[in-house]
Amino acid sequence: MANTASAKKMVRKIARRTAINKSRRSRVRTFIKKVDAAIAAGDNGKARDALVKAESEMMRAVNKGVFHKNTASRKISRMSARVKAMSA
Repeated sequence: MANTASAKKMVRKIARRTAINKSRRSRVRTFIKKVDAAIAAGDNGKARDALVKAESEMMRAVNKGVFHKNTASRKISRMSARVKAMSA
């Protein structure tokens, strides 16, 4: 249990930050699911649009410190390859 006033404040700050990061991570996962759904449906145009939005959202999460840059790049690369394979 936090004893000092500064420790108590840090507990409150961490709880707030955790809630925000959780929301951002959930939002990114939703965008990724939309890409996966479009790929599964075989809709190439929809998949490309969803990929652009998902990429933007993932890089925003990277800038906010929710994901590591390499993790986001890896996921974007794999999604891009799957979307590209649809048109080939």
